[in-house]
Amino acid sequence: MQLVLVVNSGSSSMKFQLIDIPNEKKLVRGLVEKIGMENSSYRIIAGNQIEEKQIEVKDHRQAVEIALDYLTHRSPVHLNSLSDIDGVGHRVVQGGSTFDKAAFVTPEVKEKIREYGIMAPLHNYANLAGIEACEALMPGIPQVVVFDTTFHQTMAPEVYHYGIPYKYYEKYRVRRYGAHGTSHKYVSEKAIEFLGVQAKGTKMIVCHLGNGSSITAIKDGKVVDTSMGFTPLEGLMMGTRSGDIDPAAVMFLMEQEHLTPKEMDEILNKKSGLLGVSGISNDMRELEDAMTCGNKRAELAHKMFIYRIKKTIGSYVAALNGLDVLVFTAGIGENNDYVREMICQDMDFFGIKLDAKINHGMDHLAEIGEKGAPVRILVVPTDEEMEIAKETEELVLSRSK
Repeated sequence: MQLVLVVNSGSSSMKFQLIDIPNEKKLVRGLVEKIGMENSSYRIIAGNQIEEKQIEVKDHRQAVEIALDYLTHRSPVHLNSLSDIDGVGHRVVQGGSTFDKAAFVTPEVKEKIREYGIMAPLHNYANLAGIEACEALMPGIPQVVVFDTTFHQTMAPEVYHYGIPYKYYEKYRVRRYGAHGTSHKYVSEKAIEFLGVQAKGTKMIVCHLGNGSSITAIKDGKVVDTSMGFTPLEGLMMGTRSGDIDPAAVMFLMEQEHLTPKEMDEILNKKSGLLGVSGISNDMRELEDAMTCGNKRAELAHKMFIYRIKKTIGSYVAALNGLDVLVFTAGIGENNDYVREMICQDMDFFGIKLDAKINHGMDHLAEIGEKGAPVRILVVPTDEEMEIAKETEELVLSRSK
C-alpha cells in the first residue's frame, strides 16, 4: 500500500487526509478547528469510526501531533510507524512564477513560500506553519508542496500581464497568477479520462463554482487563460468577493467613505459578491429560496452571478477558437442543476446544449449535454486532496528511481 498524508493548513484550522494512492481511497480524514483560540476541537473519521474532542490546540504543531497520534495509535488503518507514510503533500496557495510543478520542501522553497506570502497573507504563512510542524514531527519523511498556481503557469505573457507600468512587474512581480489550479488540473484530467479522448487537440472550459469561483480555458491539457488574477479577488462575482470592478470605483469609495486599504480589502473580499448584492447570504441555496419568495435583490445577485459566468465562457471560446468540452465542478457547479441550466441557456451559438432531464438532480460524474451536440457538457466532482496526493507520490517515486 502506498500512503500519502495530505495536509491543508489554514490560519486557524488544519485539514488532513491519509490516502491510499493506487486505489484512490481516502482512509482517514480529519479537521482540527479554532487553532490558537478558545473552544478548539478536532474531528477524525476513518470508515465508520468517528473520534471528536474539544481540546486546547495552541498551534499548528499541536494540530499535527493530534493527527499523527491518531494515525499511529487508534486508527483502524494499521501503521507500524510513521515511516509507512511515503510522503506528506502540503497545499500552498501562492507559488508565484517560480514553481510550475510540485516541489520538495527545502529551505529555499520555504523562503519562496514566505516571500510570496505578501500576495496571499491569509494562506501562505499558515501553509508554511503546517509544513514546518510536519518537518519537525516527521523527520526523514519526504515533504512536498503543491501550489494552487502551478497549473496556470502555461499562460502566455500577453495573458498574465496587466496594463500597468512594466517596472511594477519587474519590482513586485505584479501579474495574473490564477488560483484553484489543483482543482482545475484534477477535474480536466478526470474529464479527459471519462470521455476517453486525448488531451492533445481538446479545447475545454472548466467552471469551478463555489463560494470562491473561477473559470479556466484549457487547450491540449494546458491552461490558456483563467479568471482569477494577482489574487483570487479578480474575475467572477463570488460568494463574498466582488470579482472584476473598475479600480476607479474602488478609489472613489475609499475617498467618499474615508476607508483605509485594509478596510476596502475587507469589503471587496468578505462583504461583496452574492452577500453584498443580496444583503441576505453568500449561500446560493438561501438566495434561491429567497427568490421564490419574490426577493428582488436575491434575484439580482443570482442573475449577476450567471451573467458573468456566461460572459467569461464566451470570451474563452474566442481565446480557444472553439470548444469541445464544458465542465462544471465544486460546490455549486456539482450540486446546483438550476445554476448549470441558467448558464447553458441561450448558448446554442457555441454548440452548448444542455439535456434538462439528465441535468436535473445530477450531482456526480456524468455527461449532461444533449446527445450529438457539438460541445460535451460534464459534471465532474473535484478532489484537490487526491490531486495533491498523486503529485506528491509521483515526485517521491521519481526521486527513488
